[in-house]
Amino acid sequence: MDIQRKSCAWNGVAEVTASPLGVFPPKPSALAEMFTGTPSLIGAIHLPALPGSPHYTGQPVSEIARFAVEEAHAYVDNGFDGVIVENHWDIPFLKPGEHGYETAASMGVITAAVVGEFGKAVGVSILSNAGECGVAAAWAAGASFVRVNQWANAYIANEGFIEGQAAKTTRFRHRIGADPVRIFADVHVKHGAHAIVADRTVAEQTEDAEFFDADVLIATGSRTGDAASVDEVSVIRDNTVLPVIIGSGITAANVAALMKECDGAIVASSVKDNGRWWGRVAGEKVRELSRAAGK
Repeated sequence: MDIQRKSCAWNGVAEVTASPLGVFPPKPSALAEMFTGTPSLIGAIHLPALPGSPHYTGQPVSEIARFAVEEAHAYVDNGFDGVIVENHWDIPFLKPGEHGYETAASMGVITAAVVGEFGKAVGVSILSNAGECGVAAAWAAGASFVRVNQWANAYIANEGFIEGQAAKTTRFRHRIGADPVRIFADVHVKHGAHAIVADRTVAEQTEDAEFFDADVLIATGSRTGDAASVDEVSVIRDNTVLPVIIGSGITAANVAALMKECDGAIVASSVKDNGRWWGRVAGEKVRELSRAAGK
């Protein structure tokens, strides 16, 4: 983002502030296009293992789709604004470009079932970092957005060396006519080491994601279930004109304070019946968190 300098009136020290112009031409808020609530709360649907993954047991995709719709109801019926469908049980995760046709097809069918119930307030996340596969599934299903963990730059994740997918994903999206699918991009994403970009600040990485045409930026903790620090959220927020949401560690206890720093959150573990990603969504926990967020 362009940087301006001004003098603090109270001590005369030069203070660095972000230019309101950003580093990419202004565009409408993707959150406002999809969700009516403020803050925007998005529930993550962690799917059972899909065809092609090591933990898949032969469950019909239609049954997995019913599971996804049930989980979505537990979120939306209790105050959340939307959901994101994720292949979280496809562990160990593949790298971008390694996913087979079966993953895109399964995610498309399952997500379409959720869209059929809830409309456009639905997204797709295909792990790990599979931007093109995610866009294919989202567009086929009628979903509105995809989450891409490493949009710009690179880092070392559980899966190994992961490069930003902005160039490939945006070109693929345009080639198949899926330009309306929005990009939710992580900045300094969880589950990895960022030493390879250690000489670039979080502020600079924020600008990189905006410059590469992301629509919403995501701040996370160190892993699923861990809260993002207020300081990191603030740095991202102060260095972009895009909406900023938190992508991990939101609980009923911290949501009110953290939502003062951003525009929304993706939530899962804290509202599961067992407090872990593999549990089922508990409606009473969703209601508690929604109320704590002022919904």
